[in-house]
Parts: sequence; C-alpha cells; structure tokens
Amino acid sequence: MTDHPGHQDSPDAASTGTAAHPSDDAEAQAFRELLRGLRVWDVALPSFDPATAPATPLPLFRQWLREAAEAGVPEPHTMTLATADAAGDPSVRTLMLHDADERGWHFASHRGSRKGRELAVRPRAALGFYWPAVGRQVRVSGPVTVADPEESAADLHRRSTGALAAALVGRQSEVLGSVDELARASEAAWEHARREPEAPVPSWTLYVLRAEEVEFFQGDAQRRHVRLNYRYADGRWERELLWP
Repeated sequence: MTDHPGHQDSPDAASTGTAAHPSDDAEAQAFRELLRGLRVWDVALPSFDPATAPATPLPLFRQWLREAAEAGVPEPHTMTLATADAAGDPSVRTLMLHDADERGWHFASHRGSRKGRELAVRPRAALGFYWPAVGRQVRVSGPVTVADPEESAADLHRRSTGALAAALVGRQSEVLGSVDELARASEAAWEHARREPEAPVPSWTLYVLRAEEVEFFQGDAQRRHVRLNYRYADGRWERELLWP
C-alpha cells in the first residue's frame, strides 16, 4: 500500500529526469509515455480521521465497502487473493467477496483449483481491495479455514444460475484443449443448472480468512496518505498508524 503514485507529474523527460533508452523501439517508448501520462485521483477524495475509527476492523470495512459502492466503484466486492504453494511461490488472482462477519472474510472456489491446492498445503492468505473513486485500499491477512460441506453448498446455491453453471463446468485451472470444448461444457452446465437449481457440486468449497491484520489506506492528493493498521494479539485488536 505504500507505493500508490497519487497524482503523477507531466510525462516529459525533463520533468521526470528520465530519458528514452537508445535501444528502445517505438512501441516500448510509447508504452512508457502512456504509463507516465496516466492520472489517478483526479477527484475530491474523502477525508479519514483514524481517531474516529472503531475498536475493531469489521465495522470500518463494511462502512468503506458501502461508501465505495455509493461512490460508483464498479464491483466493489471484488478483491485480489494471494496464496502460496508448498515451495513458498506466490500466486494472485481476482475474485469476489462472499461475506465479511465476525468469523472472517469469506470466498469460495473449487478445492482442485490452484488456490484450493495452495490453501490445502499453506492455509494462509492475503486479500487486497482497491476503490479508486475514493482513493481507498484495504489489506487483510491471516489463516484460512474450510467451511463444512453443507455451508459450502448453501453458499453456492445462494448465488446466480450462471454461478452454478460455472461451478458445474468444474475443472478450474486445468489445461483447456480449445474454446469450443469450453463452449460445449458451458452449454451443458447451463442446461443442468436451469433444470436442477440445487444441483450438488462436491468440489465447491467456502473458505474463511480469519484476519490477524487489517490495514486501511486513505489516499491523499498531496501524498499525505493515512494508514491505519489493526493487529490481533493476545485476544484483542490493537491499532497503530503507519508512515505512508
């Protein structure tokens, strides 16, 4: 969270102190110019007084997600999920938050997917939320537990027909032979989901991340970002401010 650029300066080489590499081709140089010219937070950002924050992170997280939705952030419940394999090599992907309650932050997947396999050997994860319209980020990390089959099934069947159809296709993260193969499997899964809306998908698994650390980041156009970090220790939450 410390590396967000805030408002970027003009992309000319004199102001940035950088020059084109002689060996660069036109495409590479155009890409660099694109990156330097991008703007962020060209809107009025909300203020955040950490002194008013609640004693625990869950109410603040719920408030920030609601405010992101009200500010027009598309899909504010999407998040990045970072896991690691047995060797410690990380992987990351974007998926949806299913719930956040006193137990933790909920998400779901197939047990045989890459994230499912990695969580089986290293049951810890980190989540990242970013809501650019309000210049806010939230980072959550901690151990992950697996919900029982009944709760996992209930989670799936609360979702849309399309979500059930996608789950019925299965084989997530396996090598796909062709897009035609996917189309045939998807069509059959949609028919199955419409015909049997309570169809079981045994591999569908609900995961719950029990937070040990939750950081709230409020961006500032002058780069005086506010970072409030919650840490769970000795049975209670402790709060601390971090330098941006």
